[in-house]
Amino acid sequence: MKIRARFYLVLGIGLFLLVVLVDSLGVFDSRSYNEVPHGSHTHFVPKDCNPPLAVGNSPTRRPTEDEHITCDGQIVSE
Repeated sequence: MKIRARFYLVLGIGLFLLVVLVDSLGVFDSRSYNEVPHGSHTHFVPKDCNPPLAVGNSPTRRPTEDEHITCDGQIVSE
Protein backbone atom coordinates (compact mmCIF):
# COMPACT_ATOMS: atom_id res chain seq x y z
CA MET A 1 0.00 0.00 0.00
CA LYS A 2 2.83 2.45 0.82
CA ILE A 3 4.57 1.64 -2.48
CA ARG A 4 1.42 2.45 -4.44
CA ALA A 5 0.92 5.74 -2.57
CA ARG A 6 4.55 6.67 -3.17
CA PHE A 7 4.15 5.85 -6.87
CA TYR A 8 1.10 8.13 -7.19
CA LEU A 9 2.87 10.90 -5.28
CA VAL A 10 5.91 10.74 -7.57
CA LEU A 11 3.63 10.55 -10.62
CA GLY A 12 1.67 13.63 -9.46
CA ILE A 13 4.84 15.61 -8.79
CA GLY A 14 6.24 14.57 -12.17
CA LEU A 15 3.07 15.67 -14.00
CA PHE A 16 3.10 18.98 -12.13
CA LEU A 17 6.73 19.61 -13.12
CA LEU A 18 5.94 18.69 -16.72
CA VAL A 19 3.10 21.25 -16.84
CA VAL A 20 5.38 23.89 -15.28
CA LEU A 21 8.09 23.18 -17.88
CA VAL A 22 5.65 23.33 -20.81
CA ASP A 23 4.14 26.57 -19.47
CA SER A 24 7.58 28.14 -19.10
CA LEU A 25 8.22 27.44 -22.80
CA GLY A 26 5.14 29.52 -23.66
CA VAL A 27 2.96 26.78 -25.11
CA PHE A 28 -0.16 28.11 -23.35
CA ASP A 29 0.62 31.77 -24.21
CA SER A 30 -1.67 33.09 -26.96
CA ARG A 31 -0.36 36.67 -26.99
CA SER A 32 1.25 37.93 -30.18
CA TYR A 33 4.10 39.59 -28.29
CA ASN A 34 6.71 38.92 -25.60
CA GLU A 35 7.25 41.17 -22.59
CA VAL A 36 10.91 42.09 -22.04
CA PRO A 37 11.73 43.88 -18.76
CA HIS A 38 14.30 46.59 -19.43
CA GLY A 39 15.33 48.53 -16.34
CA SER A 40 12.46 50.67 -15.08
CA HIS A 41 10.17 49.88 -18.03
CA THR A 42 9.04 46.97 -20.19
CA HIS A 43 9.27 46.55 -23.96
CA PHE A 44 6.66 44.58 -25.89
CA VAL A 45 8.37 42.71 -28.74
CA PRO A 46 6.22 41.10 -31.47
CA LYS A 47 6.60 37.39 -32.12
CA ASP A 48 7.25 35.85 -35.53
CA CYS A 49 8.98 38.77 -37.24
CA ASN A 50 11.66 38.08 -39.82
CA PRO A 51 14.10 39.75 -39.16
CA PRO A 52 13.30 40.09 -35.46
CA LEU A 53 12.59 43.56 -34.11
CA ALA A 54 15.24 44.90 -31.74
CA VAL A 55 14.13 45.37 -28.13
CA GLY A 56 15.09 49.05 -28.22
CA ASN A 57 12.78 49.62 -31.22
CA SER A 58 9.81 47.92 -29.56
CA PRO A 59 7.01 49.91 -27.93
CA THR A 60 6.87 50.35 -24.17
CA ARG A 61 3.06 50.47 -24.08
CA ARG A 62 1.08 47.24 -23.84
CA PRO A 63 -1.30 46.84 -26.80
CA THR A 64 -5.00 46.54 -25.94
CA GLU A 65 -7.03 43.49 -26.97
CA ASP A 66 -8.05 45.10 -30.29
CA GLU A 67 -4.50 46.17 -31.20
CA HIS A 68 -1.34 44.38 -32.29
CA ILE A 69 2.32 45.25 -32.79
CA THR A 70 3.70 45.28 -36.31
CA CYS A 71 7.20 44.11 -37.23
CA ASP A 72 8.38 47.72 -37.45
CA GLY A 73 7.36 48.48 -33.84
CA GLN A 74 4.06 50.29 -34.41
CA ILE A 75 0.90 49.54 -32.42
CA VAL A 76 -2.06 49.42 -34.80
CA SER A 77 -5.76 48.54 -34.51
CA GLU A 78 -6.88 45.23 -35.92
